Amino acid sequence: MIGIIVTGHGFFATGITSALKLLVGEPEQFEAVDFEPEDSIDMLTDKLKAAVERLKDCEGILLLTDLRGGSPYNVASRLCMSGKEGMEVLAGTNLPMLIEVYMTRGMAADVVALADTALKAGSSQVLRFERAAAFMPDDDDEIEMD
Repeated sequence: MIGIIVTGHGFFATGITSALKLLVGEPEQFEAVDFEPEDSIDMLTDKLKAAVERLKDCEGILLLTDLRGGSPYNVASRLCMSGKEGMEVLAGTNLPMLIEVYMTRGMAADVVALADTALKAGSSQVLRFERAAAFMPDDDDEIEMD
């Protein structure tokens, strides 16, 4: 199975992981690595290396980061370049993306295919609410505004 590491600024990783747990239960072969305000780049690097080490027996590792160009993304990218084959790094992680990769990783041919799935799932769920296309609520469903 492909391992998943989520990392990001502040408590992004543990925050999005708590939402994942609420929806799918306790994730396996999964690591959440926060880049906390008091952490140095070296500390973040050590945390991510340790997470990769814990997932060393996986059939590849997908590293999901919050922001392209941020420290978590840059460190993950350096680990990917210097590490073993079978690691992919993505930025712009959102909850629909995370749910999709977690639920489908057992069916993915490899980590590259799973990364492609993540990109499609993540971008397809970014949208703007449109009143004209919205459903019309029944009287029982109306929300009163105070």
